[in-house]
Amino acid sequence: MTFSGTPAPAWRSSISRTSALGVPKTWMLDHDTDAYYKIAHAFVDRQPSGNLTRDNVLDNITAYWLTGTGASAARSYWEAYGPDAPAAGGQPLPPPQIPVGFTTFPGEIWRTPRSWAEKAYPNLTYFNEVDKGGHFAAWEEPELFSEELRAAFASVR
Repeated sequence: MTFSGTPAPAWRSSISRTSALGVPKTWMLDHDTDAYYKIAHAFVDRQPSGNLTRDNVLDNITAYWLTGTGASAARSYWEAYGPDAPAAGGQPLPPPQIPVGFTTFPGEIWRTPRSWAEKAYPNLTYFNEVDKGGHFAAWEEPELFSEELRAAFASVR
């Protein structure tokens, strides 16, 4: 596992390989610094970062904590990147045949260029680069996120 071109320490990779419950732990260790900054900013400076406020963050954490769904929410990381992932060590998955919409947000871990999205999704019907939002785009900028969803799939409504 790498992040920003730096290989993760062996112990970190072994945590995520040993069980699906290791994934939330690894996610917390490897998550992008921008996400930490936005969450911390809402607490330390008591200023929203995007639309993330202290109450938004607490509501989200509380919902996962009280319902015990943090690990299951991180399951997609395990399924996509764990040793038993469909493409792990094998052939890449076939491209999806359904229409695909793709929005790239400036605060994401990386900005996906259109050429990459077109290569990964031959049936790309919508691509847009927006000027705000990041890894938590639906949470940070819910209005923009929903506008992008509507625009992406307007042709199939």
